[in-house]
Amino acid sequence: MDKQLSPVSPILLVDDEEAWLHSFSLTLRSVGLSNIRCCADSRKVMEILASEEVGVIVLDLTMPHLSGETLLPEIVREHPQIPVIIITGLDLVDTAVQCMKLGAFDYYTKVSEETRLIAGVQRAVDLSRLRQENDLLKEHFLKDKLDHPEAFSRIATHNKGMRSIFQYMESIANTSEPVLISGETGVGKELIAQALHALSKRKGEFVPLNAAGLDDTMFADTLFGHKKGAFTGADQTRRGLIEQATGGTLFLDEIGDLSLLSQTKLLRLLQEREYLPLGSDLPKRTDCRMIFATHQNLQEMQTEGTFRKDLYYRLHAHRIHIPPLRERLDDLPLLVDLFFEEGAARLNKKKPAFPKELISLLGTYDFPGNIRELQNMIFDAVSTHKNRTLSMDSFKDYLRLRRPHLDGEVKKVPQTQTPFSDLPQLPSIKEASYLLVLEALNRANGNQTIAAEMLGITRQALNWRLKQADREI
Repeated sequence: MDKQLSPVSPILLVDDEEAWLHSFSLTLRSVGLSNIRCCADSRKVMEILASEEVGVIVLDLTMPHLSGETLLPEIVREHPQIPVIIITGLDLVDTAVQCMKLGAFDYYTKVSEETRLIAGVQRAVDLSRLRQENDLLKEHFLKDKLDHPEAFSRIATHNKGMRSIFQYMESIANTSEPVLISGETGVGKELIAQALHALSKRKGEFVPLNAAGLDDTMFADTLFGHKKGAFTGADQTRRGLIEQATGGTLFLDEIGDLSLLSQTKLLRLLQEREYLPLGSDLPKRTDCRMIFATHQNLQEMQTEGTFRKDLYYRLHAHRIHIPPLRERLDDLPLLVDLFFEEGAARLNKKKPAFPKELISLLGTYDFPGNIRELQNMIFDAVSTHKNRTLSMDSFKDYLRLRRPHLDGEVKKVPQTQTPFSDLPQLPSIKEASYLLVLEALNRANGNQTIAAEMLGITRQALNWRLKQADREI
């Protein structure tokens, strides 16, 4: 079938003259428009449109049972996205004008030049394809709703970037091609994989495997299984995880840690959909959907030769990149509240209230451990708190340990990496100090206590610097 047409969007030819249907079908096929559906009984047209996706309709005006003039307004009303070309044996201007008013895309007589008629069909095909592409864009990326929000119930977010990712996930839910999920440690890659599994509605299990720390033999044994007697200690046959994932989803995390030999085995699995259990000469086939994840930069690894180039490109059928928490700080209030509730429930405590300044304080931290780090930080605070309102001291202590400059330590930075490297003229010490205070206040949403913590000074010292600057201004 020609690439210009989608196989699910044929050209529907409607005419009671079967000889013309056959002749015009051959004409269209000769120019590469081969996805054609013919209908000689006009009474079946609406039934066809209700059950099949049609791209373009070529409709004869004069037919027994239901004329084209009767069908046209009904088609336009029920299926306005389908271009309709009217053809007739009579060259009547008034009829042509009336058809165009009723919504016809174009009008031709059967005695028209064949090239004109073909050109008209091709224009209608192009219009139909553009409309379909536009609908897909709206459906997957532009609409502000999800078709299956329940699949994402375990992922707490109202971030627009994450919402776009969810919409993309819905669009690829039923594909059998591999999916690669990338993102820093702790962003929730396994939750994304589980959501994809839920969206696919596969009846089999979701089977996870973390490849970190697995050598070649352990990787093959865990993934593919082994036969009895395959090696010393193999006293019985063992099913691998890939077999357990039959009809479901296999999630392989940290694939960047795989050795080149293990990568070769994985590539064969992806290409052939076959694998060999250890000790077996008979390959087994798999129908599971495979999802992979990594926190490493696979592009850099394949450039360096530590990750197979062919596997790298094979994994890129569908790619999902999860942004780090520092790029979705608008989710902080939602996540903090959720983790306080979860932490209190696990520790059998009442959920504590927390000061509003906590969100501003946490917003000044870059969270290298992402959501997992935030969760652990809050669970630790909940486990030690005793008062009605949670103290921020444990959070301040945590951040102070990870920002040594707050205790007076100055980190030496190479000159080429300083914030002033690109400035044609350096600010004075007073100017630089004032600008640094302003930036800290901006990041702390105006909270002087948090801004002072960031700068490693007391609130009184920060306030004094602001007053000094006001006097000088």
